[in-house]
Amino acid sequence: MSERVSEKKNLPANGTERPGTEPTGTAGATPASPVAAAKAEAVLPALGPMGMLRWAWTQLTSMRTALFLLLLLAVAAVPGSLFPQRPANPATVTQYIKDNPDYGKILDALQLYDVYSSVWFSAIYILLFISLIGCVVPRAIAHYKAMRSQPPRTPARLSRLPEYGTLVIPADAGIPASGAISDAAGLLKKRGYRVDVRDADGARPSLGAERGFLREVGNLVFHTSLIGVLVSVAIGGLFGYSGQRILVEGDTFVNTLVGYDQFSPGTNFQSSQLQPYSVQLDKFQITFDRESQGKVGQPIDFKADVTTKETPDAPAQKEVLKVNDPLTLGGTSMYLTGNGYAPVVTIRDGAGNVAMQGPVVAKLQGDNYYSSVVIKVPDAQPEQLAFAGFFLPTAFITEEGVSFSGDPELFNPQLTLNSYFGDLGLDDGAPQNVFELDVKELTPLNARNLDAGGITLSPGASYTLPDGKGSIRFDGVKRYIGVDIHHNPGQLYALIFALLAVAGLVTSLYVNRRRVWVRTGTHEDGRTMVEYGLLARGEDHRLAGEAAAIRKLLAGAWNLDDGGSQSVPSGTADNGRADATLPGHPAADFIQSSAGSTESKKDQ
Repeated sequence: MSERVSEKKNLPANGTERPGTEPTGTAGATPASPVAAAKAEAVLPALGPMGMLRWAWTQLTSMRTALFLLLLLAVAAVPGSLFPQRPANPATVTQYIKDNPDYGKILDALQLYDVYSSVWFSAIYILLFISLIGCVVPRAIAHYKAMRSQPPRTPARLSRLPEYGTLVIPADAGIPASGAISDAAGLLKKRGYRVDVRDADGARPSLGAERGFLREVGNLVFHTSLIGVLVSVAIGGLFGYSGQRILVEGDTFVNTLVGYDQFSPGTNFQSSQLQPYSVQLDKFQITFDRESQGKVGQPIDFKADVTTKETPDAPAQKEVLKVNDPLTLGGTSMYLTGNGYAPVVTIRDGAGNVAMQGPVVAKLQGDNYYSSVVIKVPDAQPEQLAFAGFFLPTAFITEEGVSFSGDPELFNPQLTLNSYFGDLGLDDGAPQNVFELDVKELTPLNARNLDAGGITLSPGASYTLPDGKGSIRFDGVKRYIGVDIHHNPGQLYALIFALLAVAGLVTSLYVNRRRVWVRTGTHEDGRTMVEYGLLARGEDHRLAGEAAAIRKLLAGAWNLDDGGSQSVPSGTADNGRADATLPGHPAADFIQSSAGSTESKKDQ
């Protein structure tokens, strides 16, 4: 556009070219103007490696990038809930890959079975961490400088501010302009403002006041706390661990790796972190509802009496483990998460030797503690034995001959089993689920569809297996509990930082950054003229209320009835109002430059 204008300027009014100028628009012609020539010869400077690094750092540490990375981190965590994770259950991941051979290995190569320790998830996490630090540190430095600096200079025309008003002090009140500005400074200080009085002994003294620095402090606390939460979560993921264990009455759990039924270590977990405390389950009690109609038999209370030792040589302590009331031992928290029955059985093999004796954990399957039972006896000779069936705390039989549990209490316990013999597949070292039995390679001994029928036992009863394979005796019933054990060294810090983040967010939302200016002067007839204006940094719907409160304080201090005062709560006020307040003083006399204050330029 500038070239066209310049070219047009080279033409006379009749449209012909001026003498001494070369024609434009022809091939090989030189530029018709200095601007065009400068553009043609201009060469943009190279950004260079350092310039590129500065640009990249600026982009990374912007708040927009931090918010984008936070959203990206949430999206990146989604695959962790869609696919099985190897740290939680390696066997499940292995089976998932076998069941999906076409894309299972591809997902493994993309680390979708190790999402939270993957390279790409860690990269997003670290970039978010750096971005937040790059956002917070410069803002903290700038805010510190702002807190130590004086409020911006008094604007030339207070009437341009969003909230503006005037007060008139009668001449017989004996309050000069300097006294009025001193009174206003005292009142604003009591209201929490940081006040700076200017030209106190001059003809038109003024003051600037500012408050609400806690808003930015809250904002900084919020973002710093987010960094603290990220660090705490990272510490928990690196050095924490969790595990599960089933304890039958009388069993003891020792906090070692072999003591867990299932264990999920952190990325940098070391076995030396485990403090060898012990927990013994003495007795487990359940209270069932026997009074409420429609809820009879519902469990209403669980209580596990345990004996604990902090170390092997420490004295034993009697404690109670309840739901939502965990035990704290060795830096870990133990939670009560499940319970059930464990029938006690004695199994002899074909040679008459005891091949297995003890409680067998029954897995809950239905109402009234209807549970499935799987018993594997790899030590039986000459053939390995296995049993599968159900345990019923209170057995009932329908007219069709189907057994079911009518109550969760042990009123009529019954053990119903099918028996098998053959190779259980345990000798090859492949892991198996203790609650499942694969009977494809086994030969049945007892079942309802066989001549021998099924096995039905009451406490104290025994049964001899067909073909001299052995026998089984139902000795009694014990209770068991399932516990979750968690160690998270960053958990407490994550909670503290989360609370600080909420406190900082609330502070930044409800504390407003405000500035007040007051200017006074003496009229020709002896009256003291006062004008004031308020400005908020950002949106502040309570600014009008603050202006009214300050006006009320000033009027009360000078015993004014506000009759001749003016209040203009609008930025569209008459620009000449400040000059009209003091006749004889032109607008130029009121101008006090606010140059040099970056914040004042932004706000005004």
